[in-house]
Amino acid sequence: MSYLSTKISSLVVSLSSNAFNRALLVPSCDFLQVRSYAARKGTRERKKKAKVKVEIQKVGFIPHNLREREKMLASRGSRKFDDSWKKDPIDDVYAMKYYKWTVHPFADAVKAHRETHHAEIYNKPQSELFATIELNMQGEKKTRFVDNFKRIAAIPHKFDHGEERTIIAFAKTLESQKEASDAGAQLAGGAELVKQIQNGKVLLQDFQHIIAHPDILPELVVLRGVMKRRFPNPRNGTLDIDLKLVVDRYLHGISYQAVKDEYEKDFGQIVAVLGTDSNSWMHILVNGEHLSNGDQMTRKRNSYTNVTSNTLN
Repeated sequence: MSYLSTKISSLVVSLSSNAFNRALLVPSCDFLQVRSYAARKGTRERKKKAKVKVEIQKVGFIPHNLREREKMLASRGSRKFDDSWKKDPIDDVYAMKYYKWTVHPFADAVKAHRETHHAEIYNKPQSELFATIELNMQGEKKTRFVDNFKRIAAIPHKFDHGEERTIIAFAKTLESQKEASDAGAQLAGGAELVKQIQNGKVLLQDFQHIIAHPDILPELVVLRGVMKRRFPNPRNGTLDIDLKLVVDRYLHGISYQAVKDEYEKDFGQIVAVLGTDSNSWMHILVNGEHLSNGDQMTRKRNSYTNVTSNTLN
């Protein structure tokens, strides 16, 4: 067979095979979906909106000892002390971990603490007596909690707290200014003192506490931007008619701070000094009652905290 005849025969075979393939493919076209209309209006826009872009929040450097902090707080035990599920003791001698704790009145607790921590035993007559107060920080709603707050409670029996407190008092009349100065305020004045603060001659940063008489409020409003949260307010006891009583409370009162737990938001704690071992147990008792029952500790922006327990140490 010549070369020409070989090429012609191969061409015929290839054409016949292509024709066979076209014969097989033509019926399959009947099953293909053919769309002769445009997509519904707004379909592409809805699909674009449905694709939500996930934003990756960049987290700064976290020290290695704080990276597992949340897991550690979640896995720890509750700070709320509850032994209501335990049985009441039926005898004077018993294992305390199996029975409820004995709750003593505050007066008996102070006497017992004085017996076990007497000044002559440790040779520290001026050692301080601390009271740990547990608070329920839940507000009016279950999802709202009281923020941390700091207050000073007035006490009838004073002691050396070892703090240096500076007070500036504002009053319109000379009589009220003299009353505040005699009580212990470092600086007292009226409208002239307000002008000195505006001119920068007197700095409010040099004073820890700012108190005022209600009669000078119109002149004191110009300093609201400088004072901010320290502006005298009757809620925190810095705005009162009796400046002598207010100065005495801020100079000699018990300073305390309620701290909310980071994980248990409804649990708060206060650690405050009630006195020293040189004070009589009756004085410490009265100071503790004023601290626990004081309205200034329980009131915070229309929310109220409940005292759940007291502990002496």
